[in-house]
Amino acid sequence: MNPTDPSWDEARADIGETESAGAGGGLRPPVPSAHADTFARDHLPPPDQWPRLRFELPELRYPDRLNCAAELLDPAGAPGTRPVFRTPAGAVWTYADLRAHVDRIARILTTDLGVVPGNRVLLRGPTTPWLAACWLAVLKAGAVAVTVLAQQRAHELRTICEIARVRHALCDVRAVDDLVKAEVPGLSITAYGGDAPDDLLRRAVSEVPFRAVDTAADDVALIAFTSGTTGRPKGCVHFHRDVLAIADTFSRHVLRPRADDVFAGSPPLGFTFGLGGLVVFPLRAGASALLLEQARPEQLLAAVAEHRVSVLFTAPTAYRTMLDRLGSQDLSSLRRCVSAGENLPAATWHAWHERTGLRIINGIGATELLHIFVSAADDDIRPGATGLPVPGWHARVQDEYGRPVPDGEPGLLAVQGPVGCRYLADPRQHAYVRDGWNLTGDTYVRDSDGYFRYIARADDMIISAGYNIAGPEVEDALLRHPDVVEAAVVGRPDDARGEVVVAYAVLRRGAARDTEALRAFVKSELAPYKCPREIVFLDALPRTATGKLQRFRLRTATGGAADADPDADDQR
Repeated sequence: MNPTDPSWDEARADIGETESAGAGGGLRPPVPSAHADTFARDHLPPPDQWPRLRFELPELRYPDRLNCAAELLDPAGAPGTRPVFRTPAGAVWTYADLRAHVDRIARILTTDLGVVPGNRVLLRGPTTPWLAACWLAVLKAGAVAVTVLAQQRAHELRTICEIARVRHALCDVRAVDDLVKAEVPGLSITAYGGDAPDDLLRRAVSEVPFRAVDTAADDVALIAFTSGTTGRPKGCVHFHRDVLAIADTFSRHVLRPRADDVFAGSPPLGFTFGLGGLVVFPLRAGASALLLEQARPEQLLAAVAEHRVSVLFTAPTAYRTMLDRLGSQDLSSLRRCVSAGENLPAATWHAWHERTGLRIINGIGATELLHIFVSAADDDIRPGATGLPVPGWHARVQDEYGRPVPDGEPGLLAVQGPVGCRYLADPRQHAYVRDGWNLTGDTYVRDSDGYFRYIARADDMIISAGYNIAGPEVEDALLRHPDVVEAAVVGRPDDARGEVVVAYAVLRRGAARDTEALRAFVKSELAPYKCPREIVFLDALPRTATGKLQRFRLRTATGGAADADPDADDQR
């Protein structure tokens, strides 16, 4: 449905979007899209399948026409001389530098590369200021950013490009090979950071300011991909106003950043956790971010001490690991530590607090909702609990029929707020959104005083060290090996990582049970963090009389010819 169609406005009323119309409650007139390429809008779920959207906070009532990149590049009260991006090597970009780089890239996109508003542009590379500048340039040019992980392999990249109909890509020269190997039909790849004459950064030299495309607030800004339990990636579609909404809810009301803050963290910009924590939040506050290409725990600690980082984003696994490596590191600059991606155990919270004096801000977020929606900070923190609904968000615990359950009883976490799940042309929309609520796939308990406590995942997703890993996707990769006849992948509890990936494989008759060769094959097909840490070879997988795989038997299995991956620590 096109937003210029009169029926679009009626649909907006049905999903509760007219709460943004103000005290008068009247319907807003239809807002024309700036997109010439309407693929993303045309492949949204029908509006009656959207969750109810809530815009109750005054700061969430955005104007009808809004380009979030233009807003982020010009934060109130931030002079152009203020630092915005830093690197471990000592490079410092100011806000004026960033605006100039973004304008040059946006001009190349629109004049040389032929990108028009609404085109999807793939972004791939390690976390650097140039990747962030490319992301902002794509949005300022009115196109749709599709940021992927530098670790993703050709097979994964090809699937994402197929789903989102990607025809343009900006790629760090060090990450081009797998994108070329993906052999995406019609894909134009422009590298940056190299020495070639046609390198993006050599071509982007114009000094003429680029005027931001006059996008509508609900024009599509980005498509973030997340794995589903079936293994096929789901494209989560988010609007320009959504990008600002995560900053104006969690960041503004829970994180409460200051202009002199220096942000840093481990999540890459291909994860919305990293995109928010390292780009959107600092820019919205007029602050700066240290962008790390390598962000293992020991590197995070060194970066905090050397660059006086004050706001840190990472997963519970990293906080646990850093506890053993604190030594004499100077963490006195830190004032905010944020944890998400997996459940934060109370023991980890207490140990970090005892060693550093810092209280970790726990939170749950989702790619479908862009960032964190339940959390707590400062005196509101309760170790062992995720927290309270972030201002601007509503949460409840319900049963499988959508009925709220009493406090103290476990059920499914359901959420509403200014951002909601909209999958790109994907029937799984019905599973995530029911009766206007987003169902995150987590089992929670709500305490009598309103705090939400995590119990477990409600599906077969494996969460390892903050990474979401769909077991069936790993199974598909294993089955592409010519010697593998059957495969099953499950998560096994692990003290350090929350869960680890364990694969069970049945090989063709006479094939050698070579775990290292099989791991190497999987690593060539998928991002390394998805590779099983253990592989168990079986003569047959446990199944019911009707042939259904009995995963519960694999989860409780303790024996088998399992080998630990000696390089597992390098897979993040």
